[in-house]
Amino acid sequence: VAYGTSHHALKQRAQLKAGETLVVLGAAGATGIAAIQIGKIMGARVIAVASSDEKRTLARENGADDAIGYENLKETLKEMTANKGVDVVYDPVGGDFSEIALRSMAWQGRFLVIGFANGPIPKVPLNLTLLKGCQIVGVFWGRFMSEEPEAHLSNVKTLWEWFEAGKIKPVVTDVFPIADYESGYAAMMERRAKGKVIFTF
Repeated sequence: VAYGTSHHALKQRAQLKAGETLVVLGAAGATGIAAIQIGKIMGARVIAVASSDEKRTLARENGADDAIGYENLKETLKEMTANKGVDVVYDPVGGDFSEIALRSMAWQGRFLVIGFANGPIPKVPLNLTLLKGCQIVGVFWGRFMSEEPEAHLSNVKTLWEWFEAGKIKPVVTDVFPIADYESGYAAMMERRAKGKVIFTF
């Protein structure tokens, strides 16, 4: 699911090009790690955004060119892109940082709405799309599979080729027995989890 979502997001929805700058929010989560790995395969400069040193280290280990925190996000991204702004934002987090990231877009940038792990669905001022000439693009992998089955199967083929070549590799750092599902769920909800949380039977 993480790789299917991220690949569809970056390929079909963002049409990410080599040399562009990709910012990944929630970079240490399963979809974030997938987006980093796929973004690098597609030739992007990847800036990972994560909430702790440990998570930022994990993002770098999985290919991120840079890893930063959420503090002073707009100013940091402006500085890192020499005032140009970022071409693509991958946002599975939502909440307060969505608008900040949207304000950091380059001309004709693409802001990918992946999900709302932080809880609240953000309300953003639409005049930003006018000022930036940018797009806010929804990503719904589940519907994409049914609406565009041939494109989906092509994506799956590509992903398996990358898996087999060792170009992408899922990160699993948290494993819980199913009897202890509460601890696993808490790890996700308290944002302690990194990569994919796995339950064993």
